[in-house]
This record gives sequence, C-alpha cells and structure tokens, in this order.
Amino acid sequence: MFERYYRELLGFLSRKVSDRSVAADMTQESYARVYAAQASGSTIGDPRALLYQTARNLVIDHQRHGRVRAGVELPPAQLEPVEAPGPRSWEPETALASRQGLLALVSVIDNLPPRCREAFMLNRFDGLSYAQVAAQMGISVKMVEQHLKHALDACERCRNLSAGGDGNAAATPRRKLHRSRLE
Repeated sequence: MFERYYRELLGFLSRKVSDRSVAADMTQESYARVYAAQASGSTIGDPRALLYQTARNLVIDHQRHGRVRAGVELPPAQLEPVEAPGPRSWEPETALASRQGLLALVSVIDNLPPRCREAFMLNRFDGLSYAQVAAQMGISVKMVEQHLKHALDACERCRNLSAGGDGNAAATPRRKLHRSRLE
C-alpha cells in the first residue's frame, strides 16, 4: 500500500498546503493513522479512500490551526523584543560609580578634623541650626560657619573628583549659606 499511493498522496497534499515538507509530514501521518486502524483490527475495504479521507482531515486541521496561530502569534516584525532602556541608575556601572562616590564621601567626612566633623554631623545629619551646634559644642556661631565651610569644601572637592574633575572646589560655585541656617 505504501509504495502504491505514496507519490500520489504526496502530490495531492502538496497542492493543498503549498509546503512540500508539511505535505510530506501529513502523508506520513495519514499512513500512520491508516496502519494504526489496521492494527486495531478494523477491516478496511478501500485503503486508498481511507488514506485520502485521512489526508483531507489533516489538511482541514492544519488550516484551522493556521487560522488560530495567525490570530494568536505575532507577525515576524513584532517577534523581536523591543529594547526599552531602564533607568540609568539600574546599570551596573552607574551603581558601582555611585557606591564608589558614596564611599569616597564617607572617607572624606571621616578624615575631617574631629571638631569640624562634629559640627558637620550635628548640622547636616542631626539637623541642628548653626546656633544650636555652637551651643552644643561650646563655640561661636562664626566658628561653626568656618567648620562647615571647610567640610563642605572637602565634600565638593570629592564630588568633583568623582565626576572626573580636578578636585578644585573653586571650579563649581558653592551654594550660599542661608540666613535661616544661622539661627
């Protein structure tokens, strides 16, 4: 049976699905189903008719699946993932540079003279005003201003070095001290 109808069935299926490899697969499947029916004990009066009916059913299934796939699958142009960049802060290089900059700044603060570091910490981290820092440390408000200027200049130099500058604090204008901080 295989030798007798194979080419004929393959030609029939090739015209129906217009893809020779799919037609060959369907021909193979048609024979497998007919042989399975014979093996189950079914009597087959006309094997050619059963082969063609099985092949037609496979073509119908193939076309149905094609319509379903066309409705579900994306066209080939949309299969490519769209490259949507995330925030720059998520990039490993940026995170590393940020961490290194933070560690450098912590090192600069740790290396400030003890009284200067204390005034800086009280003002910037504890939120005390210049007058409150002066009262707590037992120094004048003018001395607090000088300590903070020294600390802020050191932080600015560190920031400039991290940004690729030369570390010259005069290269970037410093913010003026607000009057509200003096009180």
